[in-house]
Amino acid sequence: MAGKPTRDGFGEGLLALGKTHPHVVALSGDLEDSARAIWFKKEYPDRFFSVGIAEQDMIGTAAGLALMGKVPFACSFSQFVTGKALEQLRMAVCYQKLNVKIVGSHGGLSVGADGATAEALEELAHMRTLPHMTVIVPCDAVEAKKATLASADHSGPVFLRLGRAPVPAITKEADPYRIGEAVVMRPGDDLAIVACGVMVAHALQAAEQLAKEGIEARVINLHTIKPLDQATLLAAAKETGAVVTAEEHTVLGGLGGAVAELLVQAHPVPMRFVGVLDRFGTSGDPAELLKAFHLMPEDLVKAAKDVLRLKQSALG
Repeated sequence: MAGKPTRDGFGEGLLALGKTHPHVVALSGDLEDSARAIWFKKEYPDRFFSVGIAEQDMIGTAAGLALMGKVPFACSFSQFVTGKALEQLRMAVCYQKLNVKIVGSHGGLSVGADGATAEALEELAHMRTLPHMTVIVPCDAVEAKKATLASADHSGPVFLRLGRAPVPAITKEADPYRIGEAVVMRPGDDLAIVACGVMVAHALQAAEQLAKEGIEARVINLHTIKPLDQATLLAAAKETGAVVTAEEHTVLGGLGGAVAELLVQAHPVPMRFVGVLDRFGTSGDPAELLKAFHLMPEDLVKAAKDVLRLKQSALG
């Protein structure tokens, strides 16, 4: 069913934290409206800091606030807060293991008309290589709110990747959420589809299409890219014997790479990766871009059938 952008879930969560967590503060690089931190700003103006279009300064300021005992949420477009401030994230935040929460809105292709310069397609790779960094990609607004609340109580740096376009609501308020614990959204023993963000909804749709052909796909919502839920992923590999990964991100170094790094060492199985190939994004309607970049349910169905052929070939 229709839902809201994950950035809205973050905005709701941050506003709720304002009441329950007096040490939570927020910062923005002149994009608090886009990142939905503006709701917190209006309610708690003394706990909000606008640094202007200066993302490096924002991360440095957030680090200073963390050293003073605050829990800062630093918000901007994902491409800007990770791309422009990578050095500050590495040395000021991660090196010191500071309790800074980095919020990257407008991740992936959902930026749409803003085009390649604003479409973050590489930031999961950047963030998960930073020591001590936790990396989270919620699948819908409900989960994004839960991830925001959980991040405030999670010790150390956290990167939260959000989207601009509305996404289907596929989780419920009552569903449990824990950082680092993947969620099996659908059972299946023929193959596993491991996804994050908007691709979880596409994975569920693909699984429905595959079921009509007698293929049962296990769908795993890997909302936390780092640390990985190794137990759930290894069980899926051992019990299905084939894995497809899906992400609104480059296939180089993101969710697919993280899963492959685990499985190739612990339990190798045939794999296929659905994501953005080695290229930049472009301007366009978000829904049309997902089609153009082959991130639709039918693309997952194709990858699933391909990996099943590899599985059968391996079995002889």
